[in-house]
Amino acid sequence: MEPELTVRLDRYSNAAHRRGSLLRLAAWMAVSRLFFATPLPYPSAWKRLLLRCFGAKVGAGVVLKQRLTIKYPWNLRLGDHVWIGEGVWIDNLVHVSAGSHSCISQGAMLLCGNHNYSSPTFDLMQGEIHLEQGVWIGARAVLCPQTTCERHSVVTVGSVAHGRLEAWTIYRGNPAVPVRRRKLQQP
Repeated sequence: MEPELTVRLDRYSNAAHRRGSLLRLAAWMAVSRLFFATPLPYPSAWKRLLLRCFGAKVGAGVVLKQRLTIKYPWNLRLGDHVWIGEGVWIDNLVHVSAGSHSCISQGAMLLCGNHNYSSPTFDLMQGEIHLEQGVWIGARAVLCPQTTCERHSVVTVGSVAHGRLEAWTIYRGNPAVPVRRRKLQQP
């Protein structure tokens, strides 16, 4: 008979998680509430400037809609002409990057952290997320830690993706699986 083990949240430690100074974090929380998490449609140019002030690398022409949650802008890299839709949640405990001409649609979640459910102390696990050029993340899709979406891949509405997604491939479902190749038409 196996000994009974229990989860011990009182022994949890997230010492590996570095969020930055308390002053920087407090300042970002205030700016985020005023200009990003709000339903007011502040111009993307203002939001780009604010992200850069907090250490994000933000390319030209980035479009940032309302009700955004970006945990730590200093862990964010956005290429040129990236679109981020309403209600997107970027839980970037570690680095998140989106290549030029990528789109993260409304309500999508990019989650860089999870917990080890097999550990009695529920240890925090972190992994980066990278979107290469031309990637489209559909509405309400979820990307898990340690996900890379290669060039022009697509994660469809409501799908849950993890790992390496091949270039020019459309993924659907939970877990997201390849369903067909992505083909662009000539304008």
